[in-house]
Amino acid sequence: MEVQEIARVLGGGAVLGHPPGSLADLRHDIEAGLPVEALEEVAAHVHDHPADRRSLMLRVVPEGSLKRRAKVGRLSPSESERTARLAHIIAHAEHVWRDPTKARAFLTTPHPELGDRTPIEVSVDEFGARQVEAILDGILYGLPA
Repeated sequence: MEVQEIARVLGGGAVLGHPPGSLADLRHDIEAGLPVEALEEVAAHVHDHPADRRSLMLRVVPEGSLKRRAKVGRLSPSESERTARLAHIIAHAEHVWRDPTKARAFLTTPHPELGDRTPIEVSVDEFGARQVEAILDGILYGLPA
């Protein structure tokens, strides 16, 4: 997965302030705190409806914290890491499906291997993201389920 694809899902240079050239650059941005707009971009990649976008954002950052972050303009490092994790899963799904609409459908449809939860929902935590990556890799490489 190219770092540019992850950065694109985060809003690219317009949101990040520069186009990250490497994973080290992106890690530095995460440690410094991503702009709140990056989380908004991630949510917009998955959901059209504003209420659904907000619901995803609140899974990453609790409501009270999100209000404070909006004033400051930056997420905390841990919130930034969760945001980048979601961006990675979204970019991976778009790579596998080669169609943003099909990737979005995959990410928002309950999956039996995830306990009938949606891939985007379980991807908020590290273990869930690894499960979704395994499913996507299985699709990409034609591995049996």
